[in-house]
Amino acid sequence: MQYRNDKYGNQISILGYGCMRFTKKSGKIDIAKAEQEIMQAYRAGVNYYDTAYIYPGSEEALGKIVEKNGIRDKINIATKLPHYMIKTRENIEKTFQEELKRLRTDYVNYYLMHMLTDVNTWERLRALGIEEWIQEKKKSGAIRQIGFSYHGNSDMFCQLLDAYDWDFCMIQYNYLDEHSQAGRTGLHYAAAKGIPVMIMEPLRGGRLAGQLPEAAKKLFENYEIKRTPAEWAFRWLWNQPEVTCVLSGMNSLEMVQENVKNAASAQAGEFTQQEQALLKDVVQAIQAKMKVGCTGCGYCMPCPKGVDIPGTFAIYNKRYTDGKSKALQEYMLCTVLRKNSTSASNCVRCGKCEQHCPQHIEIRKELGNAKKALEGPVYKIAKKAVSLFLKY
Repeated sequence: MQYRNDKYGNQISILGYGCMRFTKKSGKIDIAKAEQEIMQAYRAGVNYYDTAYIYPGSEEALGKIVEKNGIRDKINIATKLPHYMIKTRENIEKTFQEELKRLRTDYVNYYLMHMLTDVNTWERLRALGIEEWIQEKKKSGAIRQIGFSYHGNSDMFCQLLDAYDWDFCMIQYNYLDEHSQAGRTGLHYAAAKGIPVMIMEPLRGGRLAGQLPEAAKKLFENYEIKRTPAEWAFRWLWNQPEVTCVLSGMNSLEMVQENVKNAASAQAGEFTQQEQALLKDVVQAIQAKMKVGCTGCGYCMPCPKGVDIPGTFAIYNKRYTDGKSKALQEYMLCTVLRKNSTSASNCVRCGKCEQHCPQHIEIRKELGNAKKALEGPVYKIAKKAVSLFLKY
């Protein structure tokens, strides 16, 4: 494993463990499986583990695994304050104490304002006394470093960086989002201020690994250097010295093994002009097929009417990348063959989902497009037949 320094010279593994996508069994996190994966990553040198208050069961699972294996003082735990749920300073303290209890610890190494949206939002938190609260927690050692995670444009990201003396930050960044979200502009601005940058969505919710269109896959397959699509995506990030740590939502031992192997050999500045050109061609191939830029983060959920929004968009995109037949079959399985339908047609256009989408997707509009593409006559007949069958 290789390491890069944080603001205070502490070594952070260039590969971090994203704890949002632990495998679930019967609706609950499979603790035994997650433990195997986390401990394999730990033994390989991964020392940064990222979770959040709103990731169902994630903090509890991480806390149990860390305590059981006695590794708390050997790793860095990052978790997040759901500021959008906070109304008073007392709420801040109550939420933080609940997180410590879940994590079975008395301190957090890296604490983030979760999905900070703009300077006005930060000013609202300041009015509640967040700065004094942070100072108290840092003085007591309950919080070692403070930062924020961000989805949005580069201009506002830079304004937020200037609004407080942050220790670190986290952005969505990958070769498909090089010039969107905070982007390269935001990355370089943070680095110029000496603020470490943690990276989320390096594979854009898996799209840059197992969900590439055929044209993009062939570009990789035909290139002289043989790497998996995931390896290309991670190495593109590690190629940039401004990147401190890249999170991966690893949920298989094979994924852990591949990522730690690549993290051991990737070097900043290793990419040639030809390799950079290859990825630009891959981006063009992806953009030619993709309909909705959904990462599957799930912030839009739950839908009041039960629509599986991330699942619908994933299949809608697959309709154009993997073919109509496969997509329609998957959509049928995922939305109809259950007691309560999760179809796009359930949408009543309330707009609740759009208030929380970090990608700023016009969800209502795109659900309408997905409905037209996926819910044809055959689908409607099958949906009605299944509903009658389940009723009786």
